[in-house]
Amino acid sequence: MSSLCLALAGAATVLASVPADRFTLSWTHSIERTEWREEWRITDGGLVLETARVKGGGAGVEPPPDARVEDGWIVWHPTVPPQPRVVLAASAHTADHQLCAAGQCRALHDWTGVSGSPIEMRPCP
Repeated sequence: MSSLCLALAGAATVLASVPADRFTLSWTHSIERTEWREEWRITDGGLVLETARVKGGGAGVEPPPDARVEDGWIVWHPTVPPQPRVVLAASAHTADHQLCAAGQCRALHDWTGVSGSPIEMRPCP
């Protein structure tokens, strides 16, 4: 099984290792105040974004033409290459990211023990 490593952005020291092949990341859009969710898979090549969904549109929320509506969510399958790392910004204007993996959903700072700092997600070696 793969693991997701969480660290301070740019730091080598891992704050948390989450044993999971897949995870869901969600947050509230800072301008539109709508919920955004992404479903990720961990591979040898990096983090693969499989599905994105948002509860509504607006500024900074531009789904592609192939997006569809499902149960009130705008859903699409992004076509981006595997990412070696993803940095999650920290903002005083929004709630913390929510990370669901290994059967648990918790605020990102509950996984890492750190709040108010950008966190880097990457596959664990």
